[in-house]
Amino acid sequence: MSLISEIHEQPQILQNLFDSQSNEIRKIAEQINAYNPHYVFLAARGTSDNAGRFANYLWGAHNHFPLALATPSLFTFYEQPPHLKDALVVGISQSGMSPDILAVIEEGRRQKSLTLAITNAPNSPLAQAADLHINICAGEEKAVAATKSYTAQLMVIAMLSAGLSANQADWNDLARVATWAQEVLDHPQQLADYAQRYTFMDRCVVLGRGYNYATAFEWALKLKELTYTIAEPYSSADFLHGPVAMVDRNFPVLAVAPQGKIFENILDVIKQLKEKQQAELVVISNNPEALKIANIAIKIPGAVPEWLTPIIAIIPGQLFAYHLTEARGFNSESPRTINKVTRTH
Repeated sequence: MSLISEIHEQPQILQNLFDSQSNEIRKIAEQINAYNPHYVFLAARGTSDNAGRFANYLWGAHNHFPLALATPSLFTFYEQPPHLKDALVVGISQSGMSPDILAVIEEGRRQKSLTLAITNAPNSPLAQAADLHINICAGEEKAVAATKSYTAQLMVIAMLSAGLSANQADWNDLARVATWAQEVLDHPQQLADYAQRYTFMDRCVVLGRGYNYATAFEWALKLKELTYTIAEPYSSADFLHGPVAMVDRNFPVLAVAPQGKIFENILDVIKQLKEKQQAELVVISNNPEALKIANIAIKIPGAVPEWLTPIIAIIPGQLFAYHLTEARGFNSESPRTINKVTRTH
């Protein structure tokens, strides 16, 4: 199984996940609501950390939970963990094998907090250590660069949010996610052609905000690990506080700008970059005005609500990174120096 085949598996993975895990996630949401956590304390690394960024926005906006992203070194090297009283302690890991994420979950249980593992491996140490476990059901992911496990993690985070709020309208939206994902994948050659334009790109910035702050980080990560491009992710707001100075004529700026509450803000930023600095813009959006500004416009379905756009928007980002890797003659199945499972402490 190859990276490109795993990218194309995602609609089916998302549908199977929705069909098989909805009832279980509703039950877990009931247990969490009964526990009544005061906040969420979340630990993850790499791609899973970007899923955590999505949870930070979604569980805050839809479920009103303050969320803190853990610093695992406090639990391992420093052995001075924070107090976790009344927290829901969450560990996200595709493999469930990372010792530092496991240390956070074990400490949460030691402090009698409710713990939840979100993994692709029900028999992993992380899944076994937690009070609650959600299986992302992505199947075996052989490619080093995570794709289907990432969107499955986002889907689980979104389903848990819907379960916690008991909002049927959210569940109705979630039922359409797989269809929207398939729409994005129906025109693969177009993205292959687009990628050819950036064969000699050695640096870029990737912009997102709100729910898609996570997408900016994940798209940048895929460009780093597959194409070896220096890709720096930013919130469109943070970008204006200094980093914007590095943009000059034809500097590549990749932006995720779906319709929603942050749209006008990020639209203003990309307009400035186009008009004043003459940046080279690649834009993922479902808004015609944003797409019109772009040098390369990547359209996602217009009906996707903003809170679910990170699941859909990253798929063309994955394809862009894959095709750029191929255009450069690199091996998309075996990126240099990295492994599938990284056991950090």
